[in-house]
Amino acid sequence: MGNPTGFIETARRDAGNRPVHERLNDYGEVEQTLADDERQLQASRCMDCGIPFCQYSCPVGNTMPEWQDAVYRGNWQEASDSLHSTNNFPEFTGRVCPALCEKGCVLNIHEEAVTIRENECAVIEKAFSLGLVTPQIPGKRTGKTVAVIGSGPAGMACADLLNKWGHTVTLFEKNEAVGGLLRFGIPDFKLTKSVIDRRAALLQQEGLIIRTGVHAGIDISAADLLNGFDAVAIAIGAMKPRDLTVEGRNLNGIYFAMDYLTQQNRVNAGQFIPDEDRILAKDKHVLVIGGGDTGSDCVGTANRQKAKSVTQIEILPKPSEKRTDDHPWPYWPFTLKTSTSHEEGCDRHWNLTTKRFSGENGSVQQVEVAQVSWDKEASGRLVMTELAGSERTLRADLVFLALGFVHPVQEGLLQGLNVALDGRGNVQAGADKMTSVSKVFAAGDAVRGPSLVVHAIAEGRKMAESIHRFLEG
Repeated sequence: MGNPTGFIETARRDAGNRPVHERLNDYGEVEQTLADDERQLQASRCMDCGIPFCQYSCPVGNTMPEWQDAVYRGNWQEASDSLHSTNNFPEFTGRVCPALCEKGCVLNIHEEAVTIRENECAVIEKAFSLGLVTPQIPGKRTGKTVAVIGSGPAGMACADLLNKWGHTVTLFEKNEAVGGLLRFGIPDFKLTKSVIDRRAALLQQEGLIIRTGVHAGIDISAADLLNGFDAVAIAIGAMKPRDLTVEGRNLNGIYFAMDYLTQQNRVNAGQFIPDEDRILAKDKHVLVIGGGDTGSDCVGTANRQKAKSVTQIEILPKPSEKRTDDHPWPYWPFTLKTSTSHEEGCDRHWNLTTKRFSGENGSVQQVEVAQVSWDKEASGRLVMTELAGSERTLRADLVFLALGFVHPVQEGLLQGLNVALDGRGNVQAGADKMTSVSKVFAAGDAVRGPSLVVHAIAEGRKMAESIHRFLEG
C-alpha cells in the first residue's frame, strides 16, 4: 500500500451533510464532499490487511485496496479504471449504497472503517470532471440483437456490457426517462438525476439504443420481442407493492409510498401535476408505515413539504445500535439505521401492528395500532404475538404504505412471455439467468426479490455474461 501506516496516522473523517435548516428548503443532495487532499488521506487509511474482506463483502467485487491506493497517489485515471472494471455505475453506488464493504473492512472491527463509499463517489466525480470517462465504442458489431426490458441498475448494467461487447442492444423503458427506481423512487436529495442523465448520454454515445415510453408487453408485444431479437433480458424489478388489508384501507389519504416518491421526483424534474392530483404533506400529520429505506425517503420528502408532524412505525423490533453476536464481523450487521431524513424530524416507533384506519367524510384521520412482541421458537423462527389491551390511536391525515414489494408485476410482459415463476411470484431463472423460455433471461429484483442497487448491478452483469455466451454459441 502507498502508506502502510495511514490507518494509524489518520482518523476516519466523513464528509458530513448540509445543515438541516438549509437542506429542508430544497431537494439538493444532502451529502457534502471533502477536498482532494483530505480524500487522499482518507484513502491512505486502507491497510495492507492481506485478505480484502471489503471486496468479499461487495456484491460486484470492487477491488478496494487497488483503487484506494491509486486515490492516495493521486492517480484518478487508475482509480476510475479499477472501479469501472467491476462496477458500471460507481456514481450510483457511491451515493446510495449502504456500503456493505465498510462493514467488512478490517478497521470496522473497531468501528473506524475506511470511507469506501465516499471515496468511490469522489473517484468517479473527479474522473468525470477531468474528462477521464470517455465513450468506449465497440470496434465492430456482432450482428446479434438484444432487447433489455427495464432501465434500472440491472437493466442498464446488462445493456452497457452487451453493447460494449459489440451486440446491438435496445433498452426499453416504460417511463419517460431511464433509471427505473434510481430516477423515480430515490429522492433527489439522495441522488440528483443529472447523474443518471450524464451516464445515459455516455451509453448512447457508445451506441446503446434507448427507447423510453415503451411499455414492453403492452406497447410492444412479447411475441414481437421474441421474434425481433436474438435474446431478451428481463430486468423489470419487483414493483408489486405489499398492501394492508385492514378496515378503512379505502379511505382517501392512504397511498403507496412509491406513488408519493415518484410524483415528487417528477415535479422536481419540471413535470406539471394538477393540484387535485398532488400528494402533499404540507400542514398535515403524516404517518409512514414501514421502517425501511423507502419509508425513510417518505419521511424526508414529507419534511421538505412542510408536514406538521411525521411519524414512522415498524412492526419489527427495534434493532440493536451495535453489532450483536448473531451477526459477527465481517458479515452485515442488522443494526439501527438513522438516516439523514430521520435527523430532519421524525417520531419513530417499533413493535406496532396496524389494526384499522378511520376518518370522516371519506378521508383518513386516525390509525389504530397495537403493540406486538416477538418470540423465537426452537427452530429459530420468530413468532409475533399481539399484546392484549395495547391498542392506541395515532393521528394521521396522510398515510404512506412503505411495506416493500412482493414480486414483479406479472400482468403484461411476464404473462405474454409465459415464463415460469417461483413460489414467491418472482421470475424463475437458473444460475445462467436463463428462464424457462429459450433465449429469455432474467435478473435483478425480478428474480431475487427487492434488494439493493449494488446487487442489481451485479445481477445485470452476470446476466450480460450469460447472454454473451449464449449469442456466441
